Amino acid sequence: MRPFALAAAALLSLGSLGALTPAQAADPAPAPKRGLFLTVTGAQNTWIRGVLLRCEPGPSGPHPQAAEACEAIARAKGNFDALPDDPHACTKEYEPVSVKVTGSYKGRPVGWRKTYPNACALDADTGHVFRF
Repeated sequence: MRPFALAAAALLSLGSLGALTPAQAADPAPAPKRGLFLTVTGAQNTWIRGVLLRCEPGPSGPHPQAAEACEAIARAKGNFDALPDDPHACTKEYEPVSVKVTGSYKGRPVGWRKTYPNACALDADTGHVFRF
């Protein structure tokens, strides 16, 4: 049997089994859940932590303070340079940490990174967002 005839016979048999109806073919696949992947990395990549945060339709994901983090991001209108501060005293030791955000927020792609002199400075500048 020719390859074309074999393919046609296979399609006809699938159609007769009800495997693919026009209504099913028109239904789009469910959209994948999107969100933000947040990472914190120690000096010279000696350690790394990461967590997924979803803010829509409501706060979810394994972030331990998802509601507070989503609220902070919403107040900053998705601009991670404008996150609400949580000012508190920090030592001046230099043990740099870098943070990175990738993903999407309210349908817009997000890519942001910044290095802080230490974990306390990160916490004071970003509040709940990187507390994981």
